Amino acid sequence: MATSPSTVEELPIKTFAEFLESTPPNARTSVTDLFEMGNAPNSWTITEPDIQLHCTSDKCSGIRSFRNSSERQFVRDNWNFKFVTYICRNCESVQKTYALAVFLPKEKDLSGTAIKLGETPPFGPHVPSRVVSLIGPDRELFLLGRRAESLGLGIGAFAYYRRVVENQKGRILSEIGRVAKRLNASPEILKLFEKAEEENQFTKAIDIVKAAIPESLRINGQNPLTLLHSPLSEGLHELTDEQCLELATSIRVVLTELADRISQALQDKKELDDAVSRLLNRESNGKL
Repeated sequence: MATSPSTVEELPIKTFAEFLESTPPNARTSVTDLFEMGNAPNSWTITEPDIQLHCTSDKCSGIRSFRNSSERQFVRDNWNFKFVTYICRNCESVQKTYALAVFLPKEKDLSGTAIKLGETPPFGPHVPSRVVSLIGPDRELFLLGRRAESLGLGIGAFAYYRRVVENQKGRILSEIGRVAKRLNASPEILKLFEKAEEENQFTKAIDIVKAAIPESLRINGQNPLTLLHSPLSEGLHELTDEQCLELATSIRVVLTELADRISQALQDKKELDDAVSRLLNRESNGKL
């Protein structure tokens, strides 16, 4: 590693909390509040701001405040290599560990240059559990695609997402069929979904059920299967990385929205069924 960082003016500028929360590995960043003076004369340490991360524990399952749980990290001039661990303030169990390279200039002040050498769990936005449930066995491929997308790697993200949609075509159709069944679709409609699940060609499967998609699952009035399938026909080798990134993001957004709508439709029907069941039970017991 060079003895000095790139010119500060050429680097993105963030607070240390923003850097830890949102900067991918290997991206040099100018951090405005990276250091603070230690108790001893001429000593400097890395600051310890609270950060906001998604906590995966059952108790939290959402954005929570994380605190630094490491010992004070003292630094010297030039590059320093440190491990920093954060822990959720709410559940006190989920941790995030960063491997950092930080540059303390000789003209010392609060700012400096930082690089994430790595982090565990790996860098990447949280993926909702309902999306993971929808794609099932291809969870790891989807997470790889999400990481590639967050790093701006369009070709990689598009390739991963396309593989997920192609592999899980039958599973996605099955979940849409579950919603149709919950909404009391006719036996003929349900047979169409069964037939579509067995069809190898995505285009033919879409044609089989195009008139049977529940209205609550349509996205802006459009068949979600058609929206997911349309990018798959694009030739990967004919597109720029930027174009691949746009398509990858579109696939992920539509897939996430579809998972939301499926989950909500099934939950709404369950709540309604439970409510009707409770009222009928009270009536049969003579309490109404």
